[in-house]
Amino acid sequence: MDTPVATPNRHGADGTAGRVRVLYVDEDCDDITAVKEALTGSTDEFTVTVCETADDAIRTIENASYDCVVSEYQLPDRDGIELLRAVRERSFDLPFLLFTDKGDESVASNAISAGVTDYVTKTPLSEQTELLRQRITAAVARYQEEADILDRMTDAFFAVDENWEFTYANERGRRVIGRVMGAEISTADLLGRNIWKVLPSLEGTEFSKQYRQAMTQQEPTSFEAYFEPLQTWFEVSVYPSPAGISVYFRDITERHKHEKEIRGRERTLREIYRVISRKDLDFEDKVERLLEIGQTVLGTETAALSRIDGDMYVFEIVRDRTGAIEAGDAVPLDATNCERAVVEEKTLVLADIAEDRPELTERAGYAEMGVSCYLGTPVVVDGSVYGTFCFYGTEPRDSFSEWEVTLVELMGNWVSYEQERERREQELTRERNRLEEFASVVSHDLRNPLNVAFGRLTLVDEAYDGDPEHVEALRRSLERMDELIDDVLALARGGHKVIDATEASLDDIITAAWDTVESSDATLERVDTDARITGDQTRLQQLFENLFRNSVEHGSTSSRTESDDSVEHGGSPTGADDTVTVRVGTLSDGRGFYVADDGPGIPEDERDEVFERGYTTSEDGTGFGLAIVSEIVDAHGARITVSESEDGGTRFDVTGIQVE
Repeated sequence: MDTPVATPNRHGADGTAGRVRVLYVDEDCDDITAVKEALTGSTDEFTVTVCETADDAIRTIENASYDCVVSEYQLPDRDGIELLRAVRERSFDLPFLLFTDKGDESVASNAISAGVTDYVTKTPLSEQTELLRQRITAAVARYQEEADILDRMTDAFFAVDENWEFTYANERGRRVIGRVMGAEISTADLLGRNIWKVLPSLEGTEFSKQYRQAMTQQEPTSFEAYFEPLQTWFEVSVYPSPAGISVYFRDITERHKHEKEIRGRERTLREIYRVISRKDLDFEDKVERLLEIGQTVLGTETAALSRIDGDMYVFEIVRDRTGAIEAGDAVPLDATNCERAVVEEKTLVLADIAEDRPELTERAGYAEMGVSCYLGTPVVVDGSVYGTFCFYGTEPRDSFSEWEVTLVELMGNWVSYEQERERREQELTRERNRLEEFASVVSHDLRNPLNVAFGRLTLVDEAYDGDPEHVEALRRSLERMDELIDDVLALARGGHKVIDATEASLDDIITAAWDTVESSDATLERVDTDARITGDQTRLQQLFENLFRNSVEHGSTSSRTESDDSVEHGGSPTGADDTVTVRVGTLSDGRGFYVADDGPGIPEDERDEVFERGYTTSEDGTGFGLAIVSEIVDAHGARITVSESEDGGTRFDVTGIQVE
């Protein structure tokens, strides 16, 4: 429905309750008598009020409510169509019947255009009055049904005419309007009254702005707005017509409240993420900020991360608005509510300790510290309860919401994860330090006799005319021992994450790496390497050195007698004089780089194993070269994959290292 309507009168004056009130407009006495007898003669279903002129009828409608208007076409002051239009300006849906013989097809057409409900001829009068009674009954029934539907609507509804006077309000609409007015009202209390006088608090609000705009522009509109007098959010739809506007509205305060809660939760989660992702904060700083976030959301006085030390409960990181607790304080574990969370190994939710767990009121936490509400979750590290991440206050609450419980568990789980990670990192650091110390000692102890062996080998070569083949074999063995020591040291000292990455020329690193590789039988090609690469420059050069050496020593058969730490991939298909071409290029969008060759390649079933420490198919190889490459890639937080190159050789793709 998009136009103002009026409501039928259900309660007439004294003695007319429940009757259909008919206003009959005619100046012919015989017709008036016949109509009144037909409507009231045999039943008390109708009451009839008679007016002889259109002006009298209009004044009567303005002062009383009627269920139906019946009018002759020819009246002393104006015709029935003009009266119909005047009634329609006041009520769009009020049943209006023309009862006349004094017209033609054009009259009927004009009546229909003006919104007449029905058109009944008078001749013969004795028969047509009964038909008129039936038509009135049917029209009022339809009108009543429409009004009942409006009253049953879940939306509140009201309508005003072009003069801003109420023409209808359903039950929900009357209830809301009555709340604003501070009184219970009926439809009759509103009809004909100006909305701005009935509801002056609407003036200057979004409601008045939208209503006036819809009336002026004759365009429907929908909006949401807050009505301060009722402290309520409404969703409103306004439908205009030349006769006024119809307004549908519903209370969406709960929806707005829910949406506000969702936005608040999203802000809280974003704030938590910002805290835990900051690299400039240490663990304690992050925990303190998480406790602060939890305090704000929960509204508790105290928040703490604590650990269990034997039978004591030690406060490690504390935020206490009362000043009663400080970091480092310790109390007996069995005096706290946290002991229950520790023993049960699950989140403990106590909105009102005295009501929820009355047995805990005997503990010092309640009796002496005054803790009346508590929400805490156990912190589990390596399968054992480390302590609790908890919040508590001195005033009982109605409840802790599921969101609040989930939030505390989420932050507590992060604390557990971080402590486990920190413990593992500490253990790994200690292990790596021991390994590095051991490798340094071993390499020092090996290099001293190795250097002596090199010196003596030189003297032997100069002093004696021995077999040069044996001397050269001995030299190669000593060189392999020296290279093995370097690789063991590289593996022992590798694996540390690259934190302070710097930017350098990719071409410069490639050149420096290529110069260290014995590559007289190999060719280097560069593709779009005039770029900057970000990382640990020394370790990146080592990465390229090992990849180049892997390609050179397994792509050219003439150099395989000198292979050391590379993976042996099979024989060259083209003969002992083959040379290898190594190609280096950057990946699209700065994602990384690749190193490819045209050698024999790596069998597909071996590609998952080539980065394992000690894996090699060469009798002379150590199997550390590509393992070192893999560790350098991991230290940069990147990824390396191996596949077949376009020329049938091997291709290594390194992604996740910035190259621009």
